[in-house]
Amino acid sequence: MSRGPRPQGRPSVTAVVVTYNRRGLLHEALAALDAQTRPPDRITVVDNASADGTAAMVAELFPGVDLLALPRNIGGAGGFSAGMARALDGGADLLWLLDDDTVPEPEALAALLDARTRASTGEDGAPALVASKVVWTDGRDHPMNTPRPKPRATAAESRIARAAGCVPIRSASFVSALVDAAAVRERGLPVADYFLWNDDFEFTTRLLRGRRGLLCPASVVVHKTREFGGTEADPGDRFFYEVRNKIWLFTGSRGLAPPERALYAGSTVRRWARTFAGSSDRAVLRRALVRGVRDGLFTRPRPTEVILRENGVLQETGTRGDGGAGSPPGGRVHGRDG
Repeated sequence: MSRGPRPQGRPSVTAVVVTYNRRGLLHEALAALDAQTRPPDRITVVDNASADGTAAMVAELFPGVDLLALPRNIGGAGGFSAGMARALDGGADLLWLLDDDTVPEPEALAALLDARTRASTGEDGAPALVASKVVWTDGRDHPMNTPRPKPRATAAESRIARAAGCVPIRSASFVSALVDAAAVRERGLPVADYFLWNDDFEFTTRLLRGRRGLLCPASVVVHKTREFGGTEADPGDRFFYEVRNKIWLFTGSRGLAPPERALYAGSTVRRWARTFAGSSDRAVLRRALVRGVRDGLFTRPRPTEVILRENGVLQETGTRGDGGAGSPPGGRVHGRDG
């Protein structure tokens, strides 16, 4: 959705929403984007080959939205990679990343932009990422989407964050995060082959390594998950993606420094133990664990640009696809309309 010429000097914001078979929730999310006090300049919806009439609904009710209908489901990781490639090709200055079940409060984007401006410094410029506060439908903080505070943030970082009403963070989720397009061009897109789980953690830690990220409590979004719960809930056979992707992340991503790898690996093993302890079908989890360990150790993610090219998103090679899965060292992301 393009909103015409923007005031000179104001950064261009493209909202990127990834969806799969959740037409009703997507409708609510897009209506909330339309109702922003400072609306995004463009909205790109990536439809992961939904079979519930999602594409037709968007075309009929939100004709100004840029709809990227993929030929097959490449997961949240692939969807965000595709949408971000599209937004970068369109010249966006900032990318507002949102799930299809994210309903932002009317001031959500304005608060993110205000925090980003207030936290900008002459020496470091603006933060590379500003994340929203995520709540569930009853207003409680959503435990699934709590950004990780930045360990050992410097006194200057903490002071600048406090002055902007924010908290320094080391990672964030794709539920609602405003990211700097220039940083994405330099550090690369999410790893599409993750499919789901840990793609946002890998991407945001890679984006923020050596850079500043903030949690902005004034920007509030509602994450309308079916249930209230965190990452320790029993995932069933999808536990495979958690295990495989974490191994890929700890062994291949450039997002974490060695001490951080040890810290997060330890917390991951403890969380897996709690997941097993609370599971009603541990046999399913064990099978997923074995498959995940095997694939994590003996395979590597396919290059993101290959997956996007296969799905008609990229015209040519030369994109910095994922910062650690066999992509070239740099270059521009090339998109294709239609």
